Amino acid sequence: MNFGQVLTAMVTPFDAKGNIDFNQTEILIEYLLDNGTDGLVVAGTTGESPTLTTEEKISLFNHVVKTVNNRVPVIAGTGSNNTQASIALTKEAERCGVDAIMLVAPYYNKPNQQGLYEHFKTIAMETSLPVMLYNIPGRSIVNITAETTIALSKIDNIVSIKEASGDLDQVSEIIEATNDTFSVYSGDDSMTLPLLSIGGAGVISVASHIIGQEMQQMVNLYNQGDTKGAAKLHRKLLPVMRGLFTAPSPSPVKAALRMKGIDSGALRLPLVSISETEERNLKNIIERIN
Repeated sequence: MNFGQVLTAMVTPFDAKGNIDFNQTEILIEYLLDNGTDGLVVAGTTGESPTLTTEEKISLFNHVVKTVNNRVPVIAGTGSNNTQASIALTKEAERCGVDAIMLVAPYYNKPNQQGLYEHFKTIAMETSLPVMLYNIPGRSIVNITAETTIALSKIDNIVSIKEASGDLDQVSEIIEATNDTFSVYSGDDSMTLPLLSIGGAGVISVASHIIGQEMQQMVNLYNQGDTKGAAKLHRKLLPVMRGLFTAPSPSPVKAALRMKGIDSGALRLPLVSISETEERNLKNIIERIN
C-alpha cells in the first residue's frame, strides 16, 4: 500500500472542557490536506493517545474516516503494551474503516526481541489491515532491532515501519534486507532527508502541521534529483523541526497551530502548555522561516 511521502501524526483537538472537539478536528483535517499532508496518523503519541480512552479513540477513528472520505489514507494508532487490548482496538478500528493500523513497540514492560516479534505477529494475524510498526526506543525503552523488523516484514500484512531510533545503520539494514514493497518512514522530521538518501519512503511528521508544503517540497526536490536544493531547504526548515520539540510534544505544535489560526485546545495532564517564553521563542522561529 502506498501511504504517501509526507504523513502527519495528527494532534487531537480538545474543547474547553477537555473533551475531543470534533468540529475543530474537521477544520484541522481540511487544513492539513490543503497543506501538504498525504495521509493521517490518528491517536498516536502526538494525538495524546495515552490519555484517550478506548471509546474516545473509536469515536475519533470514525469521525476522521468520515471526514477524510477516502481522500488520503487514515492510519489508526492501535498499539499498546497489552497485546490483547491492541487486538481488540484494532478490530474496532477495522470496523471504523481505517486504511491501516500503526503498532508502537510495547512500552514499560520491556519485552525481548522474541516477545516483540510475537506481540506484533499476534496482532497482525488478527486483522486484514496493513500494519505499520513504530520503533521509538526513546519512549518505549526497547528497540525493535533490524533483525526483528526484517523477520516481521515476511508477514504478509506487515508492510511498513515508522523508524524513530535515529540509527541510520539500522534503517539501512532494514531497507537492504526487506522487499521493495516494505516501506520505511522517518519518525523524526530532522531525519527525513538522510533517510530518503538511503532509500526511505518519507516521513510521519509533526512539523507538517506547520510546514507541510515545505516538507513536501523538500521530498519532491530530492526525488527529482535536486539533492542540493533539498539539502538547502532541509537546513532552512531545521529550526522549526527542532523548535517543535523544545518541550514535550505536542505542547509546542499545539501552540504553533494557534499561531496559524487553528485552535486545537489545551493538553491533557500530565502534559501542560508551553510557557510564554517558550511560545515567544517558537513564534520567532516560525516567523523567520516565513
